[in-house]
Amino acid sequence: MRRFSLYIMGQLIGPLIVVAFSFTGVIWLTQSLRFIDLIINKGLSFGLFLYMTALLLPSLLSVILPIALFAAVLYTYHQLIVDREIIVLKAIGLSNARLALPALGIAGVVMLLCYAINLYFMPLGFHEFKNIQSQVRNSFASLLLREGVFNTPIDGLTIYVRERSKDGELRGIFVHEARNSTEPSTLMAESGTLVHTDDGPRLVLLNGNRQEIQVGNGELSLLYFDRYAFDFGDVGGLDATRFKEAKERLLPDLLWPHDVVEERHRREFAAEGHRRLITPLVSVLFVFIGLGALFSGDYNRRGSNWRLLFAVAIAVSVQALTFGLTGLIVRVPDLIPLIYLLFGLMVGVTWYVVALDPLRRTMRSIGSSL
Repeated sequence: MRRFSLYIMGQLIGPLIVVAFSFTGVIWLTQSLRFIDLIINKGLSFGLFLYMTALLLPSLLSVILPIALFAAVLYTYHQLIVDREIIVLKAIGLSNARLALPALGIAGVVMLLCYAINLYFMPLGFHEFKNIQSQVRNSFASLLLREGVFNTPIDGLTIYVRERSKDGELRGIFVHEARNSTEPSTLMAESGTLVHTDDGPRLVLLNGNRQEIQVGNGELSLLYFDRYAFDFGDVGGLDATRFKEAKERLLPDLLWPHDVVEERHRREFAAEGHRRLITPLVSVLFVFIGLGALFSGDYNRRGSNWRLLFAVAIAVSVQALTFGLTGLIVRVPDLIPLIYLLFGLMVGVTWYVVALDPLRRTMRSIGSSL
């Protein structure tokens, strides 16, 4: 590879990394605010919080990397134009296509990374995230160990714990069960512990009483106990047969799902699958848009500003199209071939503008005729 290609690549990698890390940090911070409820109300540990937010990073990177590459291309090549380095390189006989090769090489790497993320890492991470989220939200341990709160983990069951010691002992326990409408009961105990068995979680109460009222005659029965095991019943935390969302599925399971009956779900899954196949192409398209705008017209400081704005406007439009791609395919599935054709056409047109520079040739022909 020529030295100029390595030089331009070196100039591109720095801004690409800086923009990617900056965008990832900001978006990751905003996304992590969704877990505030799990931390405050469900007792989510900080380590598990970091792990869950890290599982969402692949879905963020698939969007951020093409945008970061576009910003890096605009910044780097505009700086080369301002410093007259592009003019020098063209003076020694380098064409626009040769000048674009370093950016296209990095775009190819970014596109492959996006395909790896879309087809494997994103569904794998999101599936693990949904499993942990379901466990955290439905875990009785995270609910019952909250102090000073009337917890209602399921309908008809209310649990209150005054305090919890460091060794896990619960003190001041109140349990009201109304799942059986004919025989509601209330348990109060000085202390207890939450234990996990093969049949599910159980609350072992010590030194308390159990009060039960017969709804028919209003008779109260009172039972004092030294030790009482309260069974939560069949309310497991994570259902192994949980229906997987579209983002959790690999590509074959999206295009040919076996557990989907409704046509609406089939359309949504197919739209998600085609979105994963199309969106990585945006990396190459963004490079062509940026270079096409910068290489068109004369190389001067004043004339390139409006071309930068024009490139940004086109890139924003393309990104908006990719965001609305899933909804569009769901509503009109017959548009799928046309969408592939549209993206291929946009890549071809922008490459034509970069490589052949028709605007510059047109302006020169007009100037010579005048």
